[in-house]
Amino acid sequence: MRTITTCAGTPVDTDGDVLAIIETISRDLARRADLDYSFEEVAREFQFLVEQLTPEELQDYLKESLFMSFNRFENERLLGVVEKVKKAFDASGTPEGD
Repeated sequence: MRTITTCAGTPVDTDGDVLAIIETISRDLARRADLDYSFEEVAREFQFLVEQLTPEELQDYLKESLFMSFNRFENERLLGVVEKVKKAFDASGTPEGD
């Protein structure tokens, strides 16, 4: 495992933990811009980090990012189903179809 740095010089271990990178960038931007930063600034931070990664590390991070995105997609989809059932139950006082 190597260590890379953000634009601000904060070290980040290349252990495949996408959330750790997101949290580090968020903290750096919040400190520097007092929560007032642009999409472009975030993109620059990610680009700066990506340029420091090896092709193998990029694959690991892509895989982890896709997994996190898939989980979020599935959770939001499930939440939508639960909300539909809840609305149907609240409207009738009983589950739909009874």
